[in-house]
Amino acid sequence: MTTLRIATYNLLHGQPLAPDGTPAPYPADPGGPLADAVASLDADVLALQEVDRHQARSGRTDQAAVAAKATGATDWRFAAALHGVPAPGAGWVPDPDRPGLAVYGPTDLDDDTRPSYGTALLTRLPVLHWRARRFAPAPFGLPLRVAGRRGLTPVPDEPRAALAAVLAGPGGEFTVVAAHLSFVPGWNVAQLAAVRRWIADLPQPYLVLGDFNLIGAVPRTVLGSAHAIQRTARRERVRTARRTRLQGWYDLARTPTYPAHRPAVQFDHILGIGVPRSSVGSVSAPRTGVSDHRPLVVDVEM
Repeated sequence: MTTLRIATYNLLHGQPLAPDGTPAPYPADPGGPLADAVASLDADVLALQEVDRHQARSGRTDQAAVAAKATGATDWRFAAALHGVPAPGAGWVPDPDRPGLAVYGPTDLDDDTRPSYGTALLTRLPVLHWRARRFAPAPFGLPLRVAGRRGLTPVPDEPRAALAAVLAGPGGEFTVVAAHLSFVPGWNVAQLAAVRRWIADLPQPYLVLGDFNLIGAVPRTVLGSAHAIQRTARRERVRTARRTRLQGWYDLARTPTYPAHRPAVQFDHILGIGVPRSSVGSVSAPRTGVSDHRPLVVDVEM
């Protein structure tokens, strides 16, 4: 058995924050705080949400590439949920020339420098297969607390992206998903259920990581039991699942992650199925000085 460190981290586009949670200025090297924060996690598999690529607000940094270099990832992908720039108030001004999903990796560092925003998945393990999908935004938004603003700000929903990778682990293949789900109640539940169906043909065990904008038992309840996975998997996957006596989905970590300066709720999750509970080791949600979310970090024997 080998211990792997699994982590998920909503970056808030790499925004440095003061101790009281208010935004702080980016330094001369705008990717520096992000690189330091990611390197401190020392993760073998890292899911990132609210990732900027070539956005003016974050110094036109390719944040997925910066994070991959900092953590020593041998492979990674960035799924652009949208191309465009932040609107002056809230929301986005989309790029009409690139309306759909685009996926970038290590070979695309100098290609397509138009601003984009989305989800990334980084790993030090060999990747056998990549998969990406985009979720449409809810038709309405909600009033939310926004870092640096008083009270509630009306925020429209935005497209979301998810990435899945089949990894060659020390004990065999397993599947990891990085996802960022809508903040609109019900809409995010439907997206998470869609993720379960989307990966049903990929090899178990499964780890699903990300900011789900859901709390408590809701995420594991939505993903359902092993029986639900077995019904949607191909027949040979079902036989494998039965042989390994999979139990239902569960949280590998239960600890508040938001807001970073005074965590009160857990929006960020690492859920698993087919991973024995006894294999889960240390759990942490360290403060990094970047983002209004704390990263969630779990050591797992695989």
